[in-house]
Amino acid sequence: MQTTMIGGRGKKRRRMAPYLGLLLLFCLSAAAAAFAWWSSQPNRNHVEPEYMANAHPIMEKGEWTGDYALGEGEGLWIPLPLAKELIGDGVRYEAATESVILTSDTSVMHFKTGKLSATLNSKPFNMSFGAKKTEDGTLYLPFAPIQQLFGLAARTDAGTGIVSLLKPGTAIQSGEVSSGDKGAKLRQGSGKSQPIVQDLKAGATVVVWGEDKGWYRVQSTEGHLGYMSKKDVALRGIEEIPSGAVTEQNEPYVPWKVTGKRINLTWDAIYNVLPDPAKIGDWSGVNVVSPSWFSLTDGKGNIQSKADAAYAAWARNKGMQVWAMFSNSFEPDRTHEALASYASRNTMIQQLIAYARTFRVQGINLDFENVYTKDKDNLIQFVRELTPIMHEQGVSVSIDVTPKSNSEMWSAYLDRGRLAAALDYLILMAYDEHWAASPVSGSVASLPWTENAVSKILKEDGVAPEKLILGIPFYTRVWTEKTDAQGKVEVSSKAIGMDAARKLIEEKKLKPALTDESGQHYAEFKENGTIQRIWFENESSVQARVQLVKKYKLAGVASWNRAFAAESIWSVLDKALQSYP
Repeated sequence: MQTTMIGGRGKKRRRMAPYLGLLLLFCLSAAAAAFAWWSSQPNRNHVEPEYMANAHPIMEKGEWTGDYALGEGEGLWIPLPLAKELIGDGVRYEAATESVILTSDTSVMHFKTGKLSATLNSKPFNMSFGAKKTEDGTLYLPFAPIQQLFGLAARTDAGTGIVSLLKPGTAIQSGEVSSGDKGAKLRQGSGKSQPIVQDLKAGATVVVWGEDKGWYRVQSTEGHLGYMSKKDVALRGIEEIPSGAVTEQNEPYVPWKVTGKRINLTWDAIYNVLPDPAKIGDWSGVNVVSPSWFSLTDGKGNIQSKADAAYAAWARNKGMQVWAMFSNSFEPDRTHEALASYASRNTMIQQLIAYARTFRVQGINLDFENVYTKDKDNLIQFVRELTPIMHEQGVSVSIDVTPKSNSEMWSAYLDRGRLAAALDYLILMAYDEHWAASPVSGSVASLPWTENAVSKILKEDGVAPEKLILGIPFYTRVWTEKTDAQGKVEVSSKAIGMDAARKLIEEKKLKPALTDESGQHYAEFKENGTIQRIWFENESSVQARVQLVKKYKLAGVASWNRAFAAESIWSVLDKALQSYP
């Protein structure tokens, strides 16, 4: 009896099992469908963006900078770190004197924290709003002079207070909300599950800054940032922000106005005795002379002058421009002090302006060598402050640079790319491959080594070829190798010019041979138990260097120095340099 009853209940359970499974499957399917429906519904929640925690958040290129502005309109201030980020080398702050220096291609503005008096290109200038510090020590710069010098635009929405900064030349893709009467949503992220930042009406204008997986990254007219589905935005025109910089200069400064002529500069080393122009001779083809007239005498920025009005007049009468050389005297400590502050840099600049006017020079050539690497930025700042003011005087600015190497005092302090952007010409002193105290004999400047030095500056530093002048040597070194009893070779050298080298060839009856390794003529001879080696600078090597100028489309050549030159080399150089191609 019990067995029969138990068996009946088991059969019922087995008959119910398929229905229970179907019911469970139905419930799971319904839940999945409900979840899918729920997931497909757009998020209807609104959220206040993080950047609205304080007044006047600053946007740039569709991104929140993480900073906030003070004030608005003409009384707008932006934090110094952001200004430096946007403008780079154009903004300088010196904490010791609380000095702010703004430098553009055409202007140098200087003012101090809390002061309305300023100078613009060394002339008095009054500002409506000065720089100021907040309680937390953050320095804020007035936006008006930044707009004046660099052309940045600022748009502040009256409702949200959001500030949008726009650099000149920025291309802005505009769009329009195209979702009919219902409008569209600006969401926090790229997906409709993201919360809403702002409800936008149909026809509202937006700026499209980018794209992400079917969504546009946009900014509303009110300044809010977010994402919109591509189907909700119709792209319109592209607007380019114009330069709003205010300058009195109608035409950009042109440093070299001799049409069709490459620069043929020679340095003239002026020592204790001033040269007599009547005895200099003819430098056929030279169109720029750079006499070593000015040198730094102390850390305060004072300059010693050897300038000669008669020399300057002689050069002008010969049709040559005068690019007066200003040297740091190769004194690193003196240079460090002179470059460290606006006051000492301005002392140098004001003296150079006075000298340029007095002697009617057309250029200033900077020869700053043996400089600490820590002064790299200070040197660039000096150049940025010097160049616009010199351009106002119609004076070009060039700087002498060495080939790139790891040498701290002779190469590492030179940021060639930033320097080239701040002045007119870099003159590459493509020598000494083997210097006076070199432990081994070798060429002053072999052709492969010279070409590599040119190529590295053009490629690695992005220097425009038309801004680079190739420095070439008119001297060579006579190397003496003496072997002692232990077999050790002692090396010494002396520099000689072209005429002295030619005389040596004649006296020793040498027959120099052109070598592939150096691209120069080489000779050696024995004398008093030593070996004498010479890599010659002559017509052949000079012509080969000019071919590098043409190959890389450089601005010209600069020769060191005129006292080493053979009389015949001037016409050879001129013919090679000014012929086309």
